[in-house]
Amino acid sequence: MFALASWFLSGHSERFLAVLVIATPCPLLISIPVAIIGAISVGARFGIIIKDPSILEKMETCQVLIVDKTGTLTYGKPSLTKVDCFDGIKRETALQYVASLERYSKHPLAGAMLAAAEAERLPLLEVEDVSEAPGAGLKGHVGGRLLAVTGRGKLPKELAAAMPPVAPGLECVLLMDGRLAGVFHFQDEPRRESKSFLKHLGKKHAIQEVILLSGDRPAEVTLFAARMGITKAYGGKSPEEKVEFVREMTTRSRTLYLGDGINDAPAMMAATAGIALGVNSDITSEAAGAVILQSSLTSVDELMHIGRRMRGIALTSAVGGMGLSLIGMGAASVGLISPIQAAIAQEVIDLLSILNSLRMILPTGSLTDFRMPSLAVNATQNGLSTKRAA
Repeated sequence: MFALASWFLSGHSERFLAVLVIATPCPLLISIPVAIIGAISVGARFGIIIKDPSILEKMETCQVLIVDKTGTLTYGKPSLTKVDCFDGIKRETALQYVASLERYSKHPLAGAMLAAAEAERLPLLEVEDVSEAPGAGLKGHVGGRLLAVTGRGKLPKELAAAMPPVAPGLECVLLMDGRLAGVFHFQDEPRRESKSFLKHLGKKHAIQEVILLSGDRPAEVTLFAARMGITKAYGGKSPEEKVEFVREMTTRSRTLYLGDGINDAPAMMAATAGIALGVNSDITSEAAGAVILQSSLTSVDELMHIGRRMRGIALTSAVGGMGLSLIGMGAASVGLISPIQAAIAQEVIDLLSILNSLRMILPTGSLTDFRMPSLAVNATQNGLSTKRAA
């Protein structure tokens, strides 16, 4: 319409052609994808695989962070601290049986039991009929006995009544032929940067609320949340319950889900955006919009800054390119630019937009304003004295 108006008002058909030539949409069609590809390249340089480019835009608009506990805010490397045995079962026997079964599991506690069995030089036994339903525990036959490794909340009332009092830390329960055989206690230390990272998100990013969502015991989750300064915490959640919770929260606010395990994959897909911390599960990696290879919370902040930088550069390229095109169209409509000059100007505008988008791949040094706390500060945050930490 603008080109037709310039032709009609001036009576010069070449103005119509010049306006059409310089009215280019290339700053939108080319420069923005170039900025996105550059962001993906920068992410790979920092050990971040961006699978869904839309996450670069979605992250900055998320107001609620839903985060898993074990392996996400903790190191995910629990150690066995105590074994309570029942029904005449010896500690070595209980550990040998459970380690034999747990070698077929990818649960974080499985590695701790295998490491403990290896340290005590306990040989692993043959296992048959292994099965592990998500959120239901591990089952199998070891030495002719039916073993089940589960949680306190999954026990029938008569077995739950025989359980020892709830203790701080993680635990799992071993059943032999349906009878209580042992309770294994573990400790998993929080990441050094977890508490300060959560505070950083509220100060420097759009996150207004942090929710801890975990399958661990509610009492343990509540205690851990208090240490991290999280006011909303929900424990004992199965994968199905996590999905329902995330879906409900996503209907109210834009949500960012941060997790690491296979149980987090369905909930991650239900959130507005999902980030997988580490490559512990292929399913979780497929469900996430981005995967942090080195399993570091600092890299999550880097990803957010990569997205912020990409949006700024893409917006500059698009708006700047379109603005120059509008100026050129005005000049062409009054006869200041010939069709040949309009074609040259159009190419120059496209080139400037693309070159501006290519700034995304230029070295910029650090892409995070989050600073890791020192060991002394971390010990103070966790309520530990320097002597005890040593």
